[in-house]
Amino acid sequence: MSAKTTYTVRFEPVGVEMEVEEGEWVLDAAFRQGIAVAHGCREGRCSSCKCVLLEGDAEVEDYSTFALPDYERDSGHVLLCRTQAFSDLTVELLNYDEDLIRRSIAVKEFAGKLASVTALTHDTRLLEVQLEQPMKFWAGQYVELTVVEAGVTRSYSMASTQSTPDTLRFIIRKYPDGAFSSLVDTTLQPGTALTVKGPYGSCFRREERPGPMVLVGGGSGMSPLWSILQDHLHSGEQRPIRFFYGARTRKDLFFLQEFAAIAQQLADFEFIPVLSQATAEDAWEGETGFVHEALERVLRAQQLPGEIDAYTCGPPPMIDAVLPVLQRLGVELDRTYVDKFTPASTKLELVH
Repeated sequence: MSAKTTYTVRFEPVGVEMEVEEGEWVLDAAFRQGIAVAHGCREGRCSSCKCVLLEGDAEVEDYSTFALPDYERDSGHVLLCRTQAFSDLTVELLNYDEDLIRRSIAVKEFAGKLASVTALTHDTRLLEVQLEQPMKFWAGQYVELTVVEAGVTRSYSMASTQSTPDTLRFIIRKYPDGAFSSLVDTTLQPGTALTVKGPYGSCFRREERPGPMVLVGGGSGMSPLWSILQDHLHSGEQRPIRFFYGARTRKDLFFLQEFAAIAQQLADFEFIPVLSQATAEDAWEGETGFVHEALERVLRAQQLPGEIDAYTCGPPPMIDAVLPVLQRLGVELDRTYVDKFTPASTKLELVH
């Protein structure tokens, strides 16, 4: 059997080099070797891994022109998640985080089984997965979770932290036609064999920052934000925290007692749920409307001192509405961390 052809990829301006095999996506090669370059959906749809090819022969395939318009492709831009090498390459990273690269973790596959399923709301479940071996990850990252027998794979953010590295928890939302989530409460029973591949994602907690931390989520976006918040609690650090969570009605809220307990542990913490479709039955006296509107109202009124670290996780419309608000509030782009749950492909029900 002939040896596989490999090429060298050099990332500038950080000067990091790695190998990529012929036929392998460049981003997958980076994951395999523990080099965490900026990325999002990993399917050529979100543009997070967009870079400039400075030298070498490469081909970009199977991508959305919304992520990589023709005029950018013609000027040498590529998407690492959909780029294959046919020679040694030199690539200029447009979005890079030296802290992210320094804290890279190689992507691996882990065997496990479903330990439990707990109902949080009428359509939200907490899944607990027991791994055969512990997995290292940063709070806020995600994995590919596969039901072995069904052959269905879904990207999910952990709701747990490294305090339990062999037990992962996931907050997921059920969808009637969801390839994975429709299996919850039926096929997915305790003991179901699962595989976990990861970790992925750059929306993880940055430690030892003195300024405020703002968390903004909706739906299953609670999962990575809950992980980040729990990790902060374990660290013993104290900083102002505002946690905004968008839901439709009161019945879509959960962890209310847990948030009340956290408020007793932290010196300056507020959980701010925002209902977009509050009914008379809700008897709701809290924030209403869309979560990005409440975010702007509250933070303008409070005028928190110091540089803000903002983490926002959820569906694209919410993220697209939140980001301009954060910019208007003066949050720097390099202190804004995003986990956008983009629409599914045939492989993944949702991708981050």
